[in-house]
Amino acid sequence: MPGVSVRDVPAQEFIVAYAQFLQRQGKLEVPAYTELVKTSSGNELPPQDSDKWFYMRTASVARHIYLRKAVGTAALNKLYGGTINRGSRPSHHRNASGSVNRKVLQALEKIGVLEAHQKGGRKISDAGQRDLDRIAGEVFAGANEEEDF
Repeated sequence: MPGVSVRDVPAQEFIVAYAQFLQRQGKLEVPAYTELVKTSSGNELPPQDSDKWFYMRTASVARHIYLRKAVGTAALNKLYGGTINRGSRPSHHRNASGSVNRKVLQALEKIGVLEAHQKGGRKISDAGQRDLDRIAGEVFAGANEEEDF
């Protein structure tokens, strides 16, 4: 669909579609520790869907970087972090795992979706922008077909 970008489709639908695309493509390098690792020090357990969560995080990061100029690991750690349960004491924010976010950025860079930004961090590449816009067009077309029925 010409003229459709990632901004034009709902975030959750796009992330699910792009994660499925990455999983079908099979080029994304998934770390071996994805079944064991917690995604934040504030979490008590690792993700329950041990085979899909890395693809979902990768798709989410790609969308986040698409919507901004440049993003580094520290910004992603803050974004994907959450509150830590401290019992009867007040909850506080905990950053997400830097290792997970770094591996996501490296994997996206390896398949050509991201490239290094001259001022630091990573930005979306031209090929990556084409891929994300194409997936967004498919999601947009699928949503329009559902409305017709």
